[in-house]
Amino acid sequence: MDAGIPLIDFTGVTPQPCALDVRWIHGSPSAKHNTDPDIQVHAYDEHTFILRQNMAINYEAPFLFLLFGNARAVLIDTGATASAEFFPLRRVVDELVAGWLARHPREEYHLLVLHTHPHGDHVAGDDQFTDRPDTTVVGADLVTAWEFFGFSKDPDAVAQVDLGGRVLECLATPGHHEAAVTFYDRWTGFLLTGDTVYPGRLYIQDWPAFAKTIDRLIDFSDRRPVTHVLGCHIEMTRQPGVDYPIRTTYQPDEPPLQMTTAHLHEIRAAIKEIGGRPSRRAYPLFILWPNA
Repeated sequence: MDAGIPLIDFTGVTPQPCALDVRWIHGSPSAKHNTDPDIQVHAYDEHTFILRQNMAINYEAPFLFLLFGNARAVLIDTGATASAEFFPLRRVVDELVAGWLARHPREEYHLLVLHTHPHGDHVAGDDQFTDRPDTTVVGADLVTAWEFFGFSKDPDAVAQVDLGGRVLECLATPGHHEAAVTFYDRWTGFLLTGDTVYPGRLYIQDWPAFAKTIDRLIDFSDRRPVTHVLGCHIEMTRQPGVDYPIRTTYQPDEPPLQMTTAHLHEIRAAIKEIGGRPSRRAYPLFILWPNA
């Protein structure tokens, strides 16, 4: 850090949940009726932003997370669309970074791009950042991500990414995908679970690995203050156990994005109920969907 630059204290308080009663953009009855922004930006606090992609651009409508520390920011996931014309992620992130730096001036500031896993709806925007100055894009594939986090040497390690006083703890959490990563932000108390846990269809590539991951997330969360469990999609309706059909582009009756650690226990109980013969089964806020 530059001498004389006041540092933000990201360690001084225990994270407390802020309200997340956000009306997320949720698509339109038809393309003609679409008036949503390409990317919705919600400021959770001064240093934390949640982004959602417009369903008219891609039905997956993933959520992305931009977190600021004293020395660098991290963008977690880059959405489902490569084109900067249709999905101007770089422009939006640059504007948010410029705004933050206007309020918290630094002579040098870096952007780190990480991912929850390498499925296309989470990495499509990577190329928008490859030529961005002062930026590191870490590939989401197993070899690249595991080398960055140190999981190739110890898959059970809890890696740390220091943004400059704001530290993320990172866990290898396979099951949905072999390269899946979960992030815990000590500042907000967010547990960012990607496609492993969210209000929707939990597609499970590896059932035993997924069960182990849920156990690990419960154990991890029991020893930390978790304010919100945040995945990257909403696919359920507010009617318990009922999801929107795949490729739906209008979801006016979505439940909230945020879940709680109690839902981790519900998932573990569901895994135990199903047992060793994995089958598709619906629960109030999620559907276990093995062998996707």
